[in-house]
Amino acid sequence: MDTEDMRTFVEVADAGGVSHAARRLGLSKSIISRALARLEVDLGTQLLARNTRGTVLTEAGAIFRNYAVKAVADMDLARETILPEGELRGRLRVSAPLTFGPRHFAPVLAKMSRLHPRLHMQTCYTDRFVDLVAEGFDCAIRVGYLQDSNLVARRIGPVTGKLVASPAYIEAHGAPEKPEEIAGHEAIMQGTETWSFLDGTRIVTVHPHGRFKADNGSALISAALEGVGLGCLPSDFVDEHIATGALVEVMPGYPLPPAGAYVLRPPGQNPSRKIRVLTELLIEHCNPGERN
Repeated sequence: MDTEDMRTFVEVADAGGVSHAARRLGLSKSIISRALARLEVDLGTQLLARNTRGTVLTEAGAIFRNYAVKAVADMDLARETILPEGELRGRLRVSAPLTFGPRHFAPVLAKMSRLHPRLHMQTCYTDRFVDLVAEGFDCAIRVGYLQDSNLVARRIGPVTGKLVASPAYIEAHGAPEKPEEIAGHEAIMQGTETWSFLDGTRIVTVHPHGRFKADNGSALISAALEGVGLGCLPSDFVDEHIATGALVEVMPGYPLPPAGAYVLRPPGQNPSRKIRVLTELLIEHCNPGERN
């Protein structure tokens, strides 16, 4: 019985169908269907059935899935144990932010692929917070302030931000001088988030309001440049606009608390060596002195 066929079956079972699994794995539906057919022939039973809602597990398929997950995990661990030191193989599926990812993290992922030619890497760039387990990702790179979750996080570097606005907005509406004055201004936001500022050692939290919301940092920067409102945005993306005068830093006496970039993985006893290697490469890239 082929381990990769079992891995494909688990992906189909967890994704809820061949089409979704094909997108996850980067394979054609015909290749996946042949793998499933081989597995059913080896087992002598049907594992999947189609109904009006899509692909569902048969009773035998539901039982076999649990054994297949453990078998694939054990085989991956065995491969990592016996492979020559430093050599990686298999698949690594990563979620990375669309705003930061192509500019900051893509070079590291490309370097890892070059260093490990037997490793198959898939990266999904999106500012949406994916469900690592449900959507079949090994890990995610996320930037900002971590939300409470059961995911295991490793910090890879610092991220700073600034409150900014365009000169046109400030001319038309003025600029807040204290955090509590933000409530009287238009804000550009990702959703219904809160904003925090440092008043000395004290953290002040405000709840901004605005009519422009987007789930992508580049879209928020565009709105700030157009004078739509105030924005709490990453320094790395607004500093160039501040230097040209297109944006102005607002309330510099109340800086944003430092955020961070993190690698997150599903809970478990130990991360795979693939994730450990990626994490160390990212730490070296983001902050060579960072090791905690």
